[in-house]
Amino acid sequence: MTSQVSSPAEHADEADETGETLVGGQRRPPGEKEVRQLDRVIIRFAGDSGDGMQLTGDRFTSETASYGNDLSTLPNFPAEIRAPAGTLPGVSSFQVHFADHDILTPGDAPHVLVAMNPAALKANIADVPRGGEVIVNTDEFAKRAMVKVGYETSPLEDGSLDGYSVHPVPLTTLTIEALKEFGLSRKEAERSKNMFALGLLSWMYHRPTEGTEKFLRTKFARKPEIAEANVAAFRAGWNFGETTEDFAVSYEVAPADTAFPTGTYRNISGNLALSYGLIAASRQADLPLYLGSYPITPASDILHELSRHKNFGVRTFQAEDEIAGIGAALGAAFGGSLAVTTTSGPGVALKSETIGLAVSLELPLLVVDIQRGGPSTGLPTKTEQADLLQAMYGRNGEAPVPVVAPRTPADCFDAALDAARIALTYRTPVLLLSDGYLANGSEPWRIPDLDELPDLRTQFATGPNHTLDDGTEVFWPYKRDPQTLARPWAVPGTPGLEHRIGGIEKQDGSGNISYDPANHDLMVRTRQAKIDGIEVADLEVDDPDGARTLVLGWGSTYGPITAAVRRIRREGGAVAQAHLRHLNPFPRNLGEVLGRYDKVVVPEMNLGQLATLIRARFLVDARSYNQVNGMPFKAEQLAAALKEAIDD
Repeated sequence: MTSQVSSPAEHADEADETGETLVGGQRRPPGEKEVRQLDRVIIRFAGDSGDGMQLTGDRFTSETASYGNDLSTLPNFPAEIRAPAGTLPGVSSFQVHFADHDILTPGDAPHVLVAMNPAALKANIADVPRGGEVIVNTDEFAKRAMVKVGYETSPLEDGSLDGYSVHPVPLTTLTIEALKEFGLSRKEAERSKNMFALGLLSWMYHRPTEGTEKFLRTKFARKPEIAEANVAAFRAGWNFGETTEDFAVSYEVAPADTAFPTGTYRNISGNLALSYGLIAASRQADLPLYLGSYPITPASDILHELSRHKNFGVRTFQAEDEIAGIGAALGAAFGGSLAVTTTSGPGVALKSETIGLAVSLELPLLVVDIQRGGPSTGLPTKTEQADLLQAMYGRNGEAPVPVVAPRTPADCFDAALDAARIALTYRTPVLLLSDGYLANGSEPWRIPDLDELPDLRTQFATGPNHTLDDGTEVFWPYKRDPQTLARPWAVPGTPGLEHRIGGIEKQDGSGNISYDPANHDLMVRTRQAKIDGIEVADLEVDDPDGARTLVLGWGSTYGPITAAVRRIRREGGAVAQAHLRHLNPFPRNLGEVLGRYDKVVVPEMNLGQLATLIRARFLVDARSYNQVNGMPFKAEQLAAALKEAIDD
């Protein structure tokens, strides 16, 4: 039996007089553990930043993806490399939502919390609904550890957890006992307790195990004794779930029955999808890929990933600072490469002068901004959408730049291809705005066939393109394509194509240095017209009920907004939804779409930046709904806000 549930703990079996349990009208022999069917589950692993919660969650997610469930994840970790152990600021967590149907978010609240210590319990228990399951590592609940996080009495004994289904498990002790034969020190053995927890949860939810064991043996290939110890801990956790009386029930979530397109799927994070999208773009453009970058959270994974793919003609340069990174990338663009620089908000500020130079030079350059909480250093490991106005206007002078934003982790692949298309076709820098939620989150992704990818090949200038009055043929670097207004791309060293390059204003056509006021006015307006004329798809609107209220989003708010819209419609409400991929230029039909609705609500993880642009451009009274707490919206929260707007 499959049903919508808020917590596995809500269901209770009935027993007849013989002691046999009745499940769906069938008798189960005494001693055989019950298996319940669920349609979705949300699990959160939480512990110290050194407890391996991200690895644990990632492995559970990978096995869930291979099993065929739809899924969405939310890693959440401190900014410090090693935050203080046992403290609330040092808690690291990983939430995974998996289901037998299409889902869009990592879930509002966990049905199951695995708390490795008192800090993890205190930091997360408020998010667990009553009746939820809480698995607690009792070995860590010493008085000193509890006092450190403000527990005056043990929450395992004072009744504060009576509303939950609590499973006290001495994870550390059980792990050390399981690894006695390996001769490890206590400290070394303790490090495997996350694998014990992973084994237990894998048993509870019938996750495959072969992939995790193979992963561990590969990861610790140079230390085979450590690899086998982790495998043993993983198996011990599985066996503990199978044999202990405390876990009388396990659960099954069937593979997703959603009509996904036929193909080969894999689990993918936003940063990995973006990396693959950049590689695919370079292959489709038949250009070498060059990344000039400086490490910065949460964008560094792209640098790490691209550095592994020299076989695809990828060259990566880790610069000494943000300015050097984009300077090298712009030089690579001048030299004929598909050039990329990656960063986050503070890096965009440092790169702004060189982005302006790229606007003036009119060279293709991808600037990838994985947004995080700001200002300044802000919240390096938390998400935000507050760089939109910086992307639009954060340069001196009139320096228009196209802005593209992916909506889901998998969509980062397509967004990278789209950004490359615009940069190469229109000879312009392009800002791609992802964020920490997309970058670190993951979901299933269908690997595309090569014939599905766009042809991004572009032509370099090969010879003179202008004839002077005296009949001399010359090369004019600013003679434009009449359709795209793009100037020719001349690879340096090509005979006969010598031309000036630099940030001082150029004469239209010839490219000579010019201080003529009329020419500057023409060049400014021409660069703006080029961006305004970029071909982007019309905005699609999902409005099956003829609603009067439109919810308009961009970027990573897509999942929570769509989930909230589904809730409202299930309850009989009418609301329309549209989501922007292109923020500069806007789709040409955006004004017409906005004009069809009485109310427009714009949820954003900032203080209303898109709403400000919408009001200014279209004179529409767009209502902002904002959140800047470093976390993504919850579907229930958005649904309540939309209902209020509809009823207002």
